Amino acid sequence: MLKLTPILFAIAYAVLAYHFSVWRTKRTLDAQSRPLDEPGLGREIDRLARALDLSHIPVQIYDIAPVNGLAAPDGRIFLTEGFMQKYREGVVTGEELASVVAHELGHIAHGHARRRMIDFSGQNAIRVALATVLGRFLPGVGLYLAGLLTSLLAARLSRQDEYEADEWASALLVKAGIGTAPQKSLFRKLEGLTGMAGAVTPAWMLSHPKAAERIAEIERNEARWGLNVRPMR
Repeated sequence: MLKLTPILFAIAYAVLAYHFSVWRTKRTLDAQSRPLDEPGLGREIDRLARALDLSHIPVQIYDIAPVNGLAAPDGRIFLTEGFMQKYREGVVTGEELASVVAHELGHIAHGHARRRMIDFSGQNAIRVALATVLGRFLPGVGLYLAGLLTSLLAARLSRQDEYEADEWASALLVKAGIGTAPQKSLFRKLEGLTGMAGAVTPAWMLSHPKAAERIAEIERNEARWGLNVRPMR
């Protein structure tokens, strides 16, 4: 039992840390957000709502400069002010932003926020167990290697979540009559919008798949669904 104590402590710590993070995130979002107030974009999002037999999809604007969208742990959808500024400048279209909302709805539909809590708890336990074992054979670097291995595992799981949310979003966009073209065109712009163009981080360390890989996966789904869509190049 004593041997398991550090692992049990790690799991308990991870659960507490996750819930604290959720509480802190909710406070921040409540203080720095407002309801979406762009009529043109609202109409595009309403197309998603009708496809889901909903009267409305509430979307909030998170008042920060980076370009991003997110699904909060409590199920709310947020677009950043940075994304909205690109929309007002005509850099991104309403349909492209609707694809972001669809993607975040995919995270909610798959329960990814809850899965991340479980994953984080498990990874924390694995990190402690690996550090204990590796530390015996590789003193001084065992802890570093344990952290690296669990970080790689976390990145892989995160990429899997992104592919699942992309697939769910594609299906919704097709059902809404928007199609996947805006989803793919946004991915072609996204690395430039987020300042990641030219980044050389190895793919296996990234929390999100590279844009080209996401587009290719969307097109594989289209082929599997029997959609006659010309691949983007």
